[in-house]
Amino acid sequence: MSAPHILVVDDEPDIRTLVSEILEDEGYVVASAQNGESARHALRERRPDLILLDIWMPDLDGISLLKEWAEDEGLPCPVIMMSGHGTVETAVEATRLGAYDFLEKPLSMAKLLLTVERALEADKLARENVGLRRRTAIVHEPVGRSGAMQRLREQVKRIAQHDTWVLITGEAGSGRETFARFLHSQSARRERPFVDLGVSGIARSNASRELFGSEEGDHIHYGSLEQAASGTLLLDEVGDMDLEVQGALLGALDTGSFLRVGGTEPVRIDVRIIAATQRNLEDEVRAGRFREDLFYHLNVVPLHVPALREHNEDVPELLGYYVDYFATHEKLPYRRFSVGAQNFLRNYPWPGNVRELKNLVQRVLILGAGDEISQDDVENALGAAPGAPAQPMEGLVSFDQPLRQAREQFEKAYLDYQLEKHAGNVSKMAKEAGMERTHLYRKLRSLGIEIKERR
Repeated sequence: MSAPHILVVDDEPDIRTLVSEILEDEGYVVASAQNGESARHALRERRPDLILLDIWMPDLDGISLLKEWAEDEGLPCPVIMMSGHGTVETAVEATRLGAYDFLEKPLSMAKLLLTVERALEADKLARENVGLRRRTAIVHEPVGRSGAMQRLREQVKRIAQHDTWVLITGEAGSGRETFARFLHSQSARRERPFVDLGVSGIARSNASRELFGSEEGDHIHYGSLEQAASGTLLLDEVGDMDLEVQGALLGALDTGSFLRVGGTEPVRIDVRIIAATQRNLEDEVRAGRFREDLFYHLNVVPLHVPALREHNEDVPELLGYYVDYFATHEKLPYRRFSVGAQNFLRNYPWPGNVRELKNLVQRVLILGAGDEISQDDVENALGAAPGAPAQPMEGLVSFDQPLRQAREQFEKAYLDYQLEKHAGNVSKMAKEAGMERTHLYRKLRSLGIEIKERR
């Protein structure tokens, strides 16, 4: 694994050399470009973590280059502008186009290093915030004091010390992604990106582009393999991967490089791959739906996450964890589960595993009333029969809040219920809800509801 990769773009050889040497002395990996065209080539060759970009260059000025990148798919990484003849107008324009900062020449090397460090840290925090918005909760250490969970956590910590690939198996909702994130957080790659690619949620025609990226002229789309550079890539539901894409992935793993769709220059791989699936891949191999050679590539270290019914003694702790989470982060009213409710839930079969438990806690906090959650409340929330689709509780959203917030809570509870009922099938859900699919997708995203988790 490597340190952050920085691209220095400047037409003055002395400045390129000086800045590159200082950054390398600080432990960064540095590439340089002498003009706009060579900068374009450098971006095709490898996605940088940060760009230092001069404004005045002979072939193409830095502002035009910045605008070109911003209009494509957004800036590929933080960009710090440099100029010896800058004006307020150019600085404002650079900032409007998304530049992180503007440094005047002659450069203060102390200020340059501090700005680079802050830009990389800000980018890391921005990526983490995107992950937080997309998920209800990110548990850095999986919850549970049962022997099974304690052994699993210790196993993950041992695996994390070795840069091997891991295949995580387990039922839907059991916490495979949580353990993948925990493994990444314990590894030497923890300061680098964690990228989650949900294979089942990608159209077959678009799978290669999402994984490997694409090139069209000077426009580059960086795929998940490059977004996770020097970090960890989670291939979620890898058993759903198309055979053609499986072959391309196998070739990339064998050679250590790949071609973007439409590209001609190989891109090197430096990433730890964690694959997750609820399927039995050995059965898929026998059925001809999964490549045997790729299976052995991914299955270096197998890790099985047990279903919640297999460690149901952790149910009370999980209930408490999610009550605390929703009360703190979503400002839902704090309510405690009665002893009877906890005992009932310990003996419930949990067909949806930890995800079902999380949804249940959110539902009863939104729709219930009073300080205590009774067994009757829980049975009403779960429905009459164990394992049946969850039915909404008889109750009202709290009136002691603004109308907009109450409406959002009801919409989230309603759409959570519909997703659970239809197992993540958006077509069926849109039909029952009486919504157009495009509007429904926008609504789900605005409420932070992940569709792929329900499939």
